[in-house]
Amino acid sequence: MSDAVNRLSLPASAAAERPARRLPRVLGARSLFLISWAAPVALLLLWEAFARAGVLSPQVLPAPSKVLQTALKLIGQGRLLSDLGASLLRAAAGFVIGGSLGFVLGTLVGFSRLAEALFDRSVQMVRAVPFLAALPLVIVWFGVGEGGKVFLVSLGVLFPIYINTVLGIRQVDPKLLELGRVTGLSNWTLIRRIVLPGALPSILAGVRYALAVAWLALVIAETIAANTGIGSLAMDAREFLQTDVIVLTIVIYAGIGVVSDAIARLLERRLLAWHPNYAAKGK
Repeated sequence: MSDAVNRLSLPASAAAERPARRLPRVLGARSLFLISWAAPVALLLLWEAFARAGVLSPQVLPAPSKVLQTALKLIGQGRLLSDLGASLLRAAAGFVIGGSLGFVLGTLVGFSRLAEALFDRSVQMVRAVPFLAALPLVIVWFGVGEGGKVFLVSLGVLFPIYINTVLGIRQVDPKLLELGRVTGLSNWTLIRRIVLPGALPSILAGVRYALAVAWLALVIAETIAANTGIGSLAMDAREFLQTDVIVLTIVIYAGIGVVSDAIARLLERRLLAWHPNYAAKGK
């Protein structure tokens, strides 16, 4: 009885200092994965049902089964895979070039106020220019060849990685930097072991966003001036009112986006295994 009285008489401050109990994890990783795909699968089933019932006209929105038949037909003709390969190659080249440049500039600006004064304002001005506004000038510079398309993708990828790299470096805890200096770490060791790992979550967030922007820039480039690629396939289908091919290209872009995001998430789990938030997601 006295123990119960003592527990009830504890001050509020002592009760507040007790560690909060963690809520039990109701759903496992497999269950959450299945739930995440439930809505897309349900949408496809409804789409197929409405198309078969005649609610959706084939000229407006063909059934998923029809789109699948069109994809198999184009694969048999050899065009779909060649166009997909051309688009992937352009996106990869632009991502490597723009991502590398964005990371280097972001690192310089993040560490140096002088570099910020030299580069940041110009980068922000160029970032405000829409792709469509820059496209005529890009065509004048590069023509309708591969250079212009890779340039547009590189331009789109540069800014997210640049901004998130600067942000990540600037947000590193100053106490960690002071601790590194007190323990006698050199500047290079300080950067390698404290600054860049601390900025890595923000940099990888920029990579995820840059992957989406890369495809947006490529779509704009391919639909305006291209003879190969998924965007060119969509434009040819528009000329002949082939709605199934247009829907197929949209589905391909969506699928590439899902795969790209999954790759970025995998990189996060591998490179940020030391981070408590990301380590918990991997369990």
